[in-house]
Amino acid sequence: MAEQKDLDFTYSTIDEIFRLSIGETADYSGAKYDGDFTMSLEQAQEAKHKFIADSLHIKSGSKVLDMACGWGPFSKYIKEKRGAESIGLTLSQGQAAACQKNGLNVIVRDCRYVKPEDFGTFDAIACIGGLEHFCSVEEWRAGKQEQVYRDFFKTVYDLLPQGGRFYMQTMTFSKNMIDYEDFDINAEKYSAPHVLALMVKEFPGSWLPYGPEMVIRNAEPHFKLISQSSGRLDYIETIGQWRKRFRKFHFKKYLLYLSLIPKYFMDKEFRHLVSIFRVSPNRVCFEKEIMDHYRLVFEKV
Repeated sequence: MAEQKDLDFTYSTIDEIFRLSIGETADYSGAKYDGDFTMSLEQAQEAKHKFIADSLHIKSGSKVLDMACGWGPFSKYIKEKRGAESIGLTLSQGQAAACQKNGLNVIVRDCRYVKPEDFGTFDAIACIGGLEHFCSVEEWRAGKQEQVYRDFFKTVYDLLPQGGRFYMQTMTFSKNMIDYEDFDINAEKYSAPHVLALMVKEFPGSWLPYGPEMVIRNAEPHFKLISQSSGRLDYIETIGQWRKRFRKFHFKKYLLYLSLIPKYFMDKEFRHLVSIFRVSPNRVCFEKEIMDHYRLVFEKV
């Protein structure tokens, strides 16, 4: 599992840059275009939120747990559009502070260990991008990946009523995934070994599931699958839109970029990390079908 210190670079250290680029409730997960790339990024993100809320039957008064909530875009949507009550959980201090400033009920807490006695049970639960951080490389190599997922689904099961629904959105490894031993930060730029090595550095402590089948298998027998869809092409477009916004001039944002220059020259590891601003390893992995991206709706049985 990615620890708080692992997530702080991605989600706290550059927190302000993200929010200045893609909004106060920065939606840092794949949008939902469904092939209509004439949609704006904001329209596609709202389409995703509507799809999730509809799939989970969220209505006025629903009590919803937003696991790994990020900067709270889904919590904001269901609060404003559905009149729902939400609790958001994140491991990032920067994200929690930003959410609280924007009037959202967000707590710094590891969502894998929430119990009914903590906040009660919920009508619906969403986990948008969280599963990507639940298993570390070390846990995978030790053969513990499936147990990590089984334990997590048991946590979700205990927090829902019979027939309650759970939405999960996650990246997965796909058909062109290579062996871990072949990852190489010094390989040819933008080759599979190079971009996967960058991915490990961008998301320390994180390892992806091998296809949706691994996720679905470990949801059983607690949950049945209601729907499954790939968002790989949507995510490629989402990343393209993000990158335009990261480059768009904003005086304060560019001052923040400038403040990182000394660290860039003094810290080799940091140079690898910020290389994501030149090329997105995620996007290359989606384009090469090294990775896929799935939207999964489950119901408690």
